[in-house]
Amino acid sequence: MSTNKVIAVSYNLYKGSAEGELIESTEGKEPLKFLSGAGQMIPDFENNIVNLKEGDEFSFGIKAENAYGSRTDEAIIELPQDIFKKDGQLVPEVVVDNVLPLQDQNGNVVPAKVVSINDATITVDVNHPLADQDLHFTGKVIETRVATAEELDHGHAH
Repeated sequence: MSTNKVIAVSYNLYKGSAEGELIESTEGKEPLKFLSGAGQMIPDFENNIVNLKEGDEFSFGIKAENAYGSRTDEAIIELPQDIFKKDGQLVPEVVVDNVLPLQDQNGNVVPAKVVSINDATITVDVNHPLADQDLHFTGKVIETRVATAEELDHGHAH
């Protein structure tokens, strides 16, 4: 496997199979650009693309366990209401089924879906929205090139 390449792809992501519901797409947007070998992508996604050439098209599935894993009960957590308050009031975004951007202990943003609200706590689900979901990608390689020293130094594509 060749690492340290910058790869840009346009893609469509479907639930389950190529005939499934469209989840996300780069259509009308910038292509997805990543640095291979930097651990930024789902490994199976990168492995399916890393050896393709510019202009190559792709279509492949990734099983849930190799994508975003399975939903777990441990990812449903109860948090004190205080962290959702501003000036003594719950922020208006705290509504059941709304997704809030929380930060984990490493400063990474984690999407958290509000499950329930009670007097003292807010229960959120931080399972990945695509947990338990088989994925199918179709698309095309737009660009592939050797990463620059600066990109390697920073660990991401520019």
